[in-house]
Amino acid sequence: MKVYLASASPRRKELLKQVGISFKTMPSTVEEKSTKTEPNEVVEELSYQKAVDICRKLSEEGREDFVVIGADTVVSCWGEILGKPADKEDAARMLEKLQGGSHQVYTGVTLAWKYKDMSAMYATFSECTDVTMYSMSAEEIRKYVDSGEPMDKAGAYAIQGLCAAYVQGICGDYNNVVGLPVGRVCQELKRRGLWQ
Repeated sequence: MKVYLASASPRRKELLKQVGISFKTMPSTVEEKSTKTEPNEVVEELSYQKAVDICRKLSEEGREDFVVIGADTVVSCWGEILGKPADKEDAARMLEKLQGGSHQVYTGVTLAWKYKDMSAMYATFSECTDVTMYSMSAEEIRKYVDSGEPMDKAGAYAIQGLCAAYVQGICGDYNNVVGLPVGRVCQELKRRGLWQ
């Protein structure tokens, strides 16, 4: 069973390698649009769109016996869903909102698989991790934004990067905050006989 990751995220690639899953990267190019408002439903819907996009492309190429992993991550704070920042000002606004309190990180995952002579099958789930951050001064926020690290991260921070200096604690799966609840992914794959 060939595994395809429908993402170009270096963090997701690293997490899959860490647990010994051999895969090929095939980033989805589908326009991400959600019709949902709850963060868990948003990430589930977007991960599904990505997995379906790559599953369809592989099927059109005549490929069989494959599984696609689609994923999407957002941060939710005080009822606002925070994706990747649009610019430095947006990143600073997000960090100002997150500092000194707790927020939730949601990652949605969709597995799409296809055996020979069978229609594609799908399984979608999401994980939530609570993250509590120390207070950050305006100067610390500016310095962090200027590092460039926040610009391609949901919620404008990387728990595994420079922002670790401001993470007070987490409740839940650390890897989920990085971008993929890889333990849950492995268990869902095993349960369906897609990985061992």
